[in-house]
Amino acid sequence: MITEKVNLRFGILTALIVLAAFSRIIPHTFNFSPLGAIGIFGAAHFSKKWMALFIPLAATWVSDLFINNVIYAKYYPTFTWFAEGFYWQYAAYILIVIAGFFIMRKVNTKTVLFGALASSTIFFLVSNFGCWPGSIYPQNFGGLMQCYAAGIPFVKGTLMGDFFYCAVLFGGFALVQKQVPALRTANA
Repeated sequence: MITEKVNLRFGILTALIVLAAFSRIIPHTFNFSPLGAIGIFGAAHFSKKWMALFIPLAATWVSDLFINNVIYAKYYPTFTWFAEGFYWQYAAYILIVIAGFFIMRKVNTKTVLFGALASSTIFFLVSNFGCWPGSIYPQNFGGLMQCYAAGIPFVKGTLMGDFFYCAVLFGGFALVQKQVPALRTANA
């Protein structure tokens, strides 16, 4: 009985994360993405930390494969396993999950909102830092600040995506938990 509860919970959590990751194929504004939210969501609901890291990263990578090789295939001459600079984005996602371990010890509206804000902040800081080396900006502190300033217009999309997808994921799972009481007590 316990194993069935764990398998059901794991399956539902994983399905929600995969569906959110693939929602990236829906036309959207710049940086409106579920990826930060799935990191926070995974950190909050998987009891095993390796699952909280692996499941969101795997869903992100599989959705990247689809996006890069199907939707944007004309921009890549061969099959693309990883887009250029992927390591900065994935580093940001890993940091988001790690931050989620600390922020999401208790799931409530306040921690979900703070988690979404932390996710957007981490992604902005890491991704823009990753754009700076070798860019058009001077390779000094002033150039780094110029690079961050250039990224500010994209923060709105990141914030909107993180808040929207956190609401959908956490709210959706809470609704499912009300309908399926076994999900409230089982740990994935």
